[in-house]
Amino acid sequence: MIEPLREDGLSHQVVGPSKPRLLEVLGPGLITGASDDDPSGIATYSQAGAQFRYGLTWTLLFTYPLMVVIQEISARIGRASGRGIAGNLRRYYPNWLLQGIVVLLLLANTINIGADLAAMGEVLGLFLPGPRQAYILLFGLGCVAMQVLLKYSRYVRVLKWLSLSLFAYFGTLVTARVSWGDLARSFFIPPIAWQPDYFTTIVAVFGTTISPYLFFWQASQEAEDIRDIPARDPLVVAPEQAPQAVQRIRIDTCLGMAFSNLVALAIMVTAAATLNVAGTTHVETAAQAAEALRPIAGDLAYLLFALGVIGTGLLAIPVLAGSAAYAIGEARKWPVGLQRKPREAKAFYATVAVATLLGAAANVVGINPIKALFLTAVINGVAAVPVMVCMMLMSSRNEVMGPVVISRPLRVIGWLATAAMAASVLAMALV
Repeated sequence: MIEPLREDGLSHQVVGPSKPRLLEVLGPGLITGASDDDPSGIATYSQAGAQFRYGLTWTLLFTYPLMVVIQEISARIGRASGRGIAGNLRRYYPNWLLQGIVVLLLLANTINIGADLAAMGEVLGLFLPGPRQAYILLFGLGCVAMQVLLKYSRYVRVLKWLSLSLFAYFGTLVTARVSWGDLARSFFIPPIAWQPDYFTTIVAVFGTTISPYLFFWQASQEAEDIRDIPARDPLVVAPEQAPQAVQRIRIDTCLGMAFSNLVALAIMVTAAATLNVAGTTHVETAAQAAEALRPIAGDLAYLLFALGVIGTGLLAIPVLAGSAAYAIGEARKWPVGLQRKPREAKAFYATVAVATLLGAAANVVGINPIKALFLTAVINGVAAVPVMVCMMLMSSRNEVMGPVVISRPLRVIGWLATAAMAASVLAMALV
């Protein structure tokens, strides 16, 4: 007999390994991990592979445990307290710190949305005639409509299915002729290149894999699920729910972050085995990476890569806009939540729409995608360090966490992740 891992209040046992169904266990962690591989991230991983071949694949092995721990901590904060990161910052930390972090998050997310929409518009323009700006606006309106019009439970299912679009990058990897021996050596033994571009790209990879919007989104989704699922209560008032909740969060986060990093590795290796080998060492956008693949790896790789950009963009943009709306709403004590109807949370949904459409509008005025990505990395880095410090402090407070105050191993790795992020910001300033 296997005890089902579920938190819906239904107490029954199921025989056999098919329960719990994986898609029932996977939720905020899977969506958060998948949204990490947004079109901007795809461009970053493609550039890393094209320029340094397999030389930066080790970064994904290094960042995986850091991502898992910091995302698990953010999820546990939301599940334990019933509030997102901003809601807890408002309760326990100075208002100036909260407002500063929220402004930085909104700015970074809006710029990132613009860069992602630009990549999606460019990719669709590879297949269909017409103005790129029209496609960008179409994608932006579609993402807003998905959040405003869909019921929360259905919206979450849509995001889970969109995460499957990332399997396209495993398809492109199959078409590439990979030097597995060289890959293994670079993956496990970092070949450090003492040059500015190498360290700048490391910072870009760190900024892509560990971003503040991921913390805010996963914590807020855990809090949202408490409101959406009647049998769940914040762990500070329902400690008996803690064992199953922590187990589910850990499985969800470990698998979600593993999926994220495996996809990133597939993109980096594909670019290394195709673009780098062919002499293409400079990639500015995901659309350029797709176009460069076509004459080298064939039409199938080109098609899969391009479709993956659109699919992951449709997944990531709602997460970027939603995390900003949760942060602003909790900071200002608005009614927040995708489970609420638009008339019940007008300011929350307005923030979702404004952030998305401002990102779309940035492309009309000719935003430079590379400058946008660099600016986003800088802002994310500046915002991430204080957010991570506050999260580490909150996760050790009984009044926030109740029975799920984090253990010493989680604290150690969490502070290491914080130190690594701070070091990457310092390196970015010095390079």
